[in-house]
Amino acid sequence: MKIKCDIAIEYDDIKKTKNILKSIEIDNLNFVKSSIKGKKINAHIEGKSVSSIINTLDDYLACISVAEKVVNKK
Repeated sequence: MKIKCDIAIEYDDIKKTKNILKSIEIDNLNFVKSSIKGKKINAHIEGKSVSSIINTLDDYLACISVAEKVVNKK
């Protein structure tokens, strides 16, 4: 069985959105497919179990959080 999860995170500035996505892309590998639409980062995650989705989502959001802190310091 495949479990799917889609999330969208919206920012107030397109430049900030692009910089955050650029910062986390290396960590995505084949686990997360991210794209930008407007000022939103859209992420699609697939896994074989709920626990794998939760772990991937937790890692992804931790990376987003660090990238936000770095981008906001500029």
